[in-house]
Amino acid sequence: MRLAIRLLVSCSFLLCLPKFAAADALDDLARDFWAWRAVAQPLTGDDIPRIDRPADWVPDWSPTSVAQRRKSFQAFEARWKRLDSSSWPVPRQVDYKLMGSALARVRWELDITRNWQKNPNFYIDQTLGAVLDRLLEPPPFDRVRSEEIVRRMGAIPRLVEDAKTNLTEPAQPMARLAIETLKNVGPRLATVARELRPLLAAEYGSRLETDAEKAATALESYRAWLKQRLPTMRAATAVGREGYVFFLKEVALMPFTPEQLLEIGRREWDRTIAFEAYEQPRNAGLPQLSLFPDMAAQMAREQKEEAAVRRYMEDKGILSVPSWAKHYKDLPLPAYLVPLEGLGVTDDLTSPTRLNRDGTSYIRPPAPTLGYFALSTARDPRPILVHEGVPGHYFQKIVSWANEDPIRRYYYDSGANEGLGFYAEEMMLQAGFFDDSPRGREIIYSFMRLRALRVEVDVKLALGQFTIDQGGDYLAKTVPMDRMTGLEDSAMYAATPGLGIAYQIGKSQIFHFLAEARQAEGDRFSLRAFHDFLWKNGNVPIALQEWEYMDRVKRAGVKGGRQ
Repeated sequence: MRLAIRLLVSCSFLLCLPKFAAADALDDLARDFWAWRAVAQPLTGDDIPRIDRPADWVPDWSPTSVAQRRKSFQAFEARWKRLDSSSWPVPRQVDYKLMGSALARVRWELDITRNWQKNPNFYIDQTLGAVLDRLLEPPPFDRVRSEEIVRRMGAIPRLVEDAKTNLTEPAQPMARLAIETLKNVGPRLATVARELRPLLAAEYGSRLETDAEKAATALESYRAWLKQRLPTMRAATAVGREGYVFFLKEVALMPFTPEQLLEIGRREWDRTIAFEAYEQPRNAGLPQLSLFPDMAAQMAREQKEEAAVRRYMEDKGILSVPSWAKHYKDLPLPAYLVPLEGLGVTDDLTSPTRLNRDGTSYIRPPAPTLGYFALSTARDPRPILVHEGVPGHYFQKIVSWANEDPIRRYYYDSGANEGLGFYAEEMMLQAGFFDDSPRGREIIYSFMRLRALRVEVDVKLALGQFTIDQGGDYLAKTVPMDRMTGLEDSAMYAATPGLGIAYQIGKSQIFHFLAEARQAEGDRFSLRAFHDFLWKNGNVPIALQEWEYMDRVKRAGVKGGRQ
């Protein structure tokens, strides 16, 4: 019943979605599907699928709502299968395949990974993660947003009860992580409510404190429930080869087997080690990067470099920067976010309806105890800036969210998004942006080590050849990196198989795409035009982008040749 009510609300939410031009059966399907997903799509720790939800939305994982999800999915899938795209132009066939992938992702969530039945951490994402999701946008907190935060906090006790009903096959390693994540949850939520109260619309402060107390009680009971059942839980977390191949073929649309993925990862690891071997003697005797003295200095440097990378791309003809594009900025981590910091990436990439807002990355004071990525930005903001900000995720997402094709605007696939973000790092490295920062180049190579190793960890976790601890220890030792970040990575990829490969495999696909385009177009090839196409369609799997781009080249009658 609750999901049915949410779906009725989604009908009004449809009015908020941009109109689908030249509406036909595929457009109608896409419009209805995206409105449904805004209600039914689960929250995850992945920072890419940022979507706008209806104003009165709360997560709903009651058994009734799960059954309704399955029924709705089957209806959408039947509509999609009735369409015959074989005679459509290639760009329209790409849209058709995107909808097939989006539908396959729902099956992947409901029937294959089944995190809602197997992963106790899943319900931390649906409870605390839902609150965090609405706190990431910087202030102010108007009346509507205040109401949303209170509503999501108030929904936590019910969601905890749904978790206890749904978790019929909980995995012990995931339960241990959930138990650790919920440590001291009562005082942490009290801090969130206390720090938020003066910022919310007046009538919501006391409600939040009351609901936070009830949420804490429910989550503490969930933690105790998990601890009591821990000895009887299964040890396995692997999705298995059949499930993983389904993801590669039907969801990610990647033309590789698990063994081919491992080979690509090994080759990229070799390439990275070789590049480091060249870079380190080159930098012998140069001083190491020092920490910024404080957050103000770090933020000022980040803003300077954000402007510099925009100018560099335009001056060198690498990528166009629209005049309407806002900026990606560092801000101090607010006190109300500190207790929830470990639940996801603490940034705000904006959303399809907030393209007039700056993107935000929240930072802590520079210190040698910071984690792997935060420590790198406390020394040089540029390596993370080009991945997460400009020209990476923030910039790519706002350009893609402005796509005139709503199917491509709302579709998401981390293989394309993370592949593009990782590609942006090396693109800017090879284009010379880091020429004045030898130690910054070393950070990029360290990132490359990690992304190559993530392929192996992702595949081996999915196939049952690694446990979460083994994956975390492997990353910590081999990158090297701090063990906590390694474990967080490993746990994320165990829960969301296919996410860890996205960086390296997506980047490798882009390199192949670029090579094919340049050879086909010859002297007519424009790196700026190629990148403008890639960024505009940055949500689309790379194999589909290449198919469409190369079809356009073929129809234009352009002939290149090996150069």
